[in-house]
Amino acid sequence: MIPVILSGGDGSRLWPLSRKSRPKQFIPIIGELSPFQATVQRSLSIKDVDNCMIICNEDHRFTVAEQLQLSGSDNQTIVLEPVGRGTASAIAVAALLAMQDNEEEDPELLLMPSDHAIADIEAFHAAVDKARAIAAEGYLVTFGIKPESAHTGYGYICYGDQIGESEAHRIFGFTEKPNYSTALQYCRYGNYLWNAGIFLFKASSIIRELEVHAPEILEMSRLAVSGGQQDLDFYRLSKEAFARCKSTSIDYAVMEKTSNAAVVPLDAGWDDIGTWDSIWKINDKDDSGNVCRGDVLLEQAENNLVLSNHRHVSVVGVEDIVVVETSDSVLVLNRQDAESVKNVVSTLRDQGRAEATEHRLVHRPWGWYDSIDDGERFKVKRIMVNPGEQLSLQKHHHRAEHWIVVKGTAMVECNNETIMLSENQSTYIPLGASHRLTNPGKIPLQMIEVQSGSYLGEDDIVRLQDNYGRTESVPIANSSCKDTEKTDDGLAVLSAVMPSSSAAVN
Repeated sequence: MIPVILSGGDGSRLWPLSRKSRPKQFIPIIGELSPFQATVQRSLSIKDVDNCMIICNEDHRFTVAEQLQLSGSDNQTIVLEPVGRGTASAIAVAALLAMQDNEEEDPELLLMPSDHAIADIEAFHAAVDKARAIAAEGYLVTFGIKPESAHTGYGYICYGDQIGESEAHRIFGFTEKPNYSTALQYCRYGNYLWNAGIFLFKASSIIRELEVHAPEILEMSRLAVSGGQQDLDFYRLSKEAFARCKSTSIDYAVMEKTSNAAVVPLDAGWDDIGTWDSIWKINDKDDSGNVCRGDVLLEQAENNLVLSNHRHVSVVGVEDIVVVETSDSVLVLNRQDAESVKNVVSTLRDQGRAEATEHRLVHRPWGWYDSIDDGERFKVKRIMVNPGEQLSLQKHHHRAEHWIVVKGTAMVECNNETIMLSENQSTYIPLGASHRLTNPGKIPLQMIEVQSGSYLGEDDIVRLQDNYGRTESVPIANSSCKDTEKTDDGLAVLSAVMPSSSAAVN
């Protein structure tokens, strides 16, 4: 069996903690592990499982690698989607890759979203075993959750007769997020389950069904796989081919059309942790029903969810509300209105607000930076570089930078010179100078960066060389002051940017 973990989506209903640049699956909202890390560990605990296949957004590739490493599970297959195209194409790619690597074995694929919570792991394993028995007969199995309420945020599965002596049932139909009155009727009928979005089937079975019901998606997925290439620890799908896949879910593309669909009930404490109300429900509460994290003070308050990440938060005389504080945003809403958070995110996007998609603290493959202050013609950042890591060799057209080492040791390349800085030392990077920062030490390097100039956007970075594949420039053999330019015939040439300018140490 190969668990396939689908790590797309931006979790907009859990804004402001979850954002496009770092969505909910990578944030430890419940316990010490992120939902992604918990899903990986849950997968690796299944019998006959040695490794997982992870399909993720290209922008999240280093976050995925980092979280796998932190949880001690870094020997996994990571497939990069150049664009989002829904679960149908992701599953097609997974099946094709699985058959390519295990052609004679026809492996089973267990498809799971990376942002769900499952409390009872043993019950989950038992349900998987039941599904494997029916998947061996060629069925496409999905897992259904017995409804606890008339929830309008979930899809519903209508099931019928039991299949033989198994605990699986044939599927009569799917309904995507019905209105409240319809959902209430489904709960009363008794033969409806929430669609958990978890699937199990043989790789050959899903390929066969895709050939019948979604041949275009399968063909473009084949081209995306065959035209892909290995890049560091990642497998990059062909962007041109994958972008031509129709954007749709596996439910619409196959499950609603096939006659071989089956459902296995799953009673394992499942939750899709999709809203702040669900976060409140599944977390431990105090005697007044409150869930708190961070520096929080409550007075005469009941059944609230209060999360503080940076500042003190006091909540007095209220009940059934959510308060989420981050470094740049505060959300306050009634728990019953938890589904409406996505409307806030949509409005912020329409207004062009960075808070809709970006955190103030931005993770990079080498560490992170936090923009702590900014104003007209200046910006101040905290920078942390992990031991042994290195930023790209780069230059800026519109800004100069001052670097002050707070902790650790920094190796700074600027034009033709390389210097070492220790704590309380600083350097100046002139506008237009090619420069690079490295942490040669054994402890994290912490710095303060002060930028000054006419434009301070993150897109004013010309990468000349990068260890993480984030530039198309030709490699530069040394740290001299060189830039990569394109001639009219498309050939790369090296030219001097400016006269040598030494980095001054205070």
